[in-house]
Amino acid sequence: MKDKIRQLSNNSVIRYLFFGGLTTFVNFASFTVFTKLLHMELNLSNVISVSLSILFAYFVNSRFVFRSEARGFRERFPEFLKFVSSRLVTMAIEVFGVWFLVKIVRLDELVAKLIVQGIVIVTNYVLGKFLVFIKKKSPPENEGEDTEE
Repeated sequence: MKDKIRQLSNNSVIRYLFFGGLTTFVNFASFTVFTKLLHMELNLSNVISVSLSILFAYFVNSRFVFRSEARGFRERFPEFLKFVSSRLVTMAIEVFGVWFLVKIVRLDELVAKLIVQGIVIVTNYVLGKFLVFIKKKSPPENEGEDTEE
C-alpha cells in the first residue's frame, strides 16, 4: 500500500490534480466571496479571484507538482514570469469564457465558472509541463570524453 501511495505521489498528473483542486478551491471561494457576499462586478471579481489563484498555483506547482529545479532569484524570477504569462493567457480564456456563458448563453455564474475551469485546468497543465517548469537535461555520460574505437 505504501508503494502504491509513493507511486501516486511521484506522478505529476496526480499531484497536479490534487493541487489543481486546491487552486480551483482558492479561485471559486474567492470568486464566491467577491460576487455573492461583497456584490462586486462579475469581471472584477473574476480577475481578482484568478489573480489570487495564480499566486497560490505558482507556489504549489513550482514546489510540489513539477518540483522545480530553479534556485535563487536569478532562476526563479524568469520561471515565475513564464508561469504568470501562461496563466494570463488562460485567465483571458477564463474571463471571456465566463462572461460569454453568463451574459450570452445565460448560464448561472458558478456553472459557467465550472465549465470554463475544466478547459483552463488542462491548458494550465500542458503549459506548466512543457513551457514553464522544463526539466534540465542531464548531459550524456560520455559527453566531452575522448573515446577511441
